[in-house]
Amino acid sequence: MFINETIIVPRYNETDQMGVIYHSNYFVWYEVGRTDFLEKFSMSYRDMEEMGVMLPVIEVNCKYKVSAKYADKLIIKTAIENLTPVRIKFNYIIERETDNVLISEGFTEHVFSSTLNGKPINLKKKYPDLFNLLEKSK
Repeated sequence: MFINETIIVPRYNETDQMGVIYHSNYFVWYEVGRTDFLEKFSMSYRDMEEMGVMLPVIEVNCKYKVSAKYADKLIIKTAIENLTPVRIKFNYIIERETDNVLISEGFTEHVFSSTLNGKPINLKKKYPDLFNLLEKSK
């Protein structure tokens, strides 16, 4: 299984009044991890879109374990949990680099859809090379 690691350092504007990272930023970081995963393992989002494939989110989840704070060096670990011809599900673990404390874990699930009409597509049939490449990461 391929697990991509992306380093991120939270900025001051990502904190809330209590000095911790505001909860919605985790979903942005999941996207950062997913984008980096695809870039390193298969192809960029831009390349996929140019092929005619989009990945709209159909479900998202985040469990907060410990608060991250401004300037904590964080590791986003991203992996594919499930892949079907029509859907893909990514798992994320965010840890603080200095002590490997689990900050959050979650997932995003996406449907493969056409850039032309936004309708779901069967990636295995329409783009078998891309599907096979993604399948190798599991």
